Amino acid sequence: MNSSKFVLIVGGGKIGFYLARELLSQGNEVVLIERDKELFRQLFKSMENNIILGDGCEINVLIEAGIERADVVVATTGYDEDNYVICQIAKKKFGVSRTVSRLRDPKNEELFKRAGIDQTVSSTRIIFNILEQQIESSHVIPIAALQNGNIAVIQIDLTETSPACGKKIIDLGLPKGVLIISIIRNEMSVIPQANTILNEDDTLIILMPQEKDKEINQFFISNVI
Repeated sequence: MNSSKFVLIVGGGKIGFYLARELLSQGNEVVLIERDKELFRQLFKSMENNIILGDGCEINVLIEAGIERADVVVATTGYDEDNYVICQIAKKKFGVSRTVSRLRDPKNEELFKRAGIDQTVSSTRIIFNILEQQIESSHVIPIAALQNGNIAVIQIDLTETSPACGKKIIDLGLPKGVLIISIIRNEMSVIPQANTILNEDDTLIILMPQEKDKEINQFFISNVI
């Protein structure tokens, strides 16, 4: 952001928390709303005055958080229905100029657009776009070709026990022909580089020969026999 904004974020999961932390580090004013008491207590240790306990679908909670002066409202709960309601309240009742919503089911994208929600972020949509876009400077691989050929595209979600966590991609020693084409991190697509460090909760999109399907597990999944 070019200038300081007041951003109201609803949903204190990993996406909401990391977004809030990043925005605060850039000098923005941020308030995070979380309704789960246990998660609120955990986040309060690092968020302090920047987090409140409550249901972001309730108008009085949004008012307490300062929605009347918010520049941006971001709904990052795990429920499309809640995110829809939050953004609608922000737009219709409080006239917030920009609303952004996490979207779990890409089928809801058109509904959100018709409702006037400015931007949706869907990891499923990101993955689809990656597969249809340019993977290398001179090669475009359409989905149909992937389905009919001997190339596989797989998705792997890293857990805290994954042997890849904390390692640079270059240090994994991946087999020839295996390529990490994207990393989905906090609902955003990260272009992988040789020195990119893989983190817990990263979703990896991997392009590889089909015959290496089983071989690849040892690099990313714990307790592989």
